[in-house]
Order: sequence, then structure tokens, then C-alpha cells
Amino acid sequence: MKKLLDGIRDFHDRVRPSYRERFAHLALGHSPDCLFIACADSRVVPNLFASTDPGDLFVLRNVGNIVPPDDAGAASGAAHPDDSAGAAVEFAILGLAVRDIVVCGHSSCGAMRAVLCDERPANAPNLDRWLQHTEPSRARLEREPALSPLLPQVDRLSQAHVLQQLDHLRSYPAVAERLAAGKLNLHGWWFDLSNAEVLAFDGETRAFSSLAEQLARRG
Repeated sequence: MKKLLDGIRDFHDRVRPSYRERFAHLALGHSPDCLFIACADSRVVPNLFASTDPGDLFVLRNVGNIVPPDDAGAASGAAHPDDSAGAAVEFAILGLAVRDIVVCGHSSCGAMRAVLCDERPANAPNLDRWLQHTEPSRARLEREPALSPLLPQVDRLSQAHVLQQLDHLRSYPAVAERLAAGKLNLHGWWFDLSNAEVLAFDGETRAFSSLAEQLARRG
């Protein structure tokens, strides 16, 4: 807690003066271009590795960067729909008109490890129900074992899980309508903690590769 409080003091004394005008403008409203869905893991810091400023991202974070499928349109049969994640998706699209949605997983994910090893804290019924949403991801990994085969199994599951969440997003009518109209793009990213590198899923190669290198090739 001391580090957090020291950080608040530093923000007030050193950072706040240079951001006051920006925050005054943001107080009137915000129009982020992107909904960024990430894990709640403390090691994953989207504003750091994406170099974004306040107002740039509408962020949804939870354990395991999970997007339960839409209650009415999902084919996965998830037994425990989650209104909070669905509400964030709908608000980002219908309220903020974002044009891009990123689902970002990461290496060494504790949620994915819990799913693989069936190891969870005792007396955690909410966590147990929440992680049931990952069962389609585990099934996907069994169907697509070639996805990054050199990675540890927990990381292969994490990458398969990102792709599964993109499928879940497509089950939302608001997402499907804007995808069909060419007004929305979905992106699958994965943060490699050991290398501090962002990988992105390439639809042509069917694999995750360095996003920086992909951008360099595009010029």
C-alpha cells in the first residue's frame, strides 16, 4: 500500500500539472476508439505496452480476460452468463461507437493454469463458476493442437482462449451487426511476459507473431 500512496503523491506533485488540461477536457466526455479486454493480472499493463493516454482505451479487465458468450445467441451453452462483461461490450459499441475490440491474453496466466490443473483456492464458488466459461477454450486447444506447439501447454491454452473469446464476441448482436457492416474489427493479442512483447494473431499464418514485426512489414 505504501507504494500506491507514494505513487498518488508523485502523481499529484509531478504528473498532474501536465495532465490537468487533458483531464478537464475528458471530464466533458470521452470517445475511445478501442475496447481493450485484458486479464486482471497485475503484470499486464495495457497503457504501458500500448503507450496510450487517458481517454484512448475503454478497458474491461477480469480474471482470465473472459468474455462469456451472449446469453441468447451463444452456441457454447455457457451455464453462467455474466452481465458485467456483456454490458461493457454493449456500452463500448452502442454507447461509445468503438471501431476496434482487442482481446489480450498473456503468458503464465494463473487462470489458465487453474483450468489445466484444476487447482483453485478452496471455498471460491464465484471463481469456480467464472472459470466454467473457459471450457470451450480447453476444447478448442484439443481441436487445434498445432497452435504455437513449442509453447508450454498453459500458454497454448492462453492463446487458444484468446481466439475463443473472439468467437464469443461474435455471438453478441451488436458485434455481429457492426462486423457485417464493416464498422468493427476484432483483434487477438497476447502479451509475452518474459520478453515484454506483444504478439498478434495472424489470420493468414494461423499463428501469433510479433505485432511490431507485423506493423513493420505493412510499412
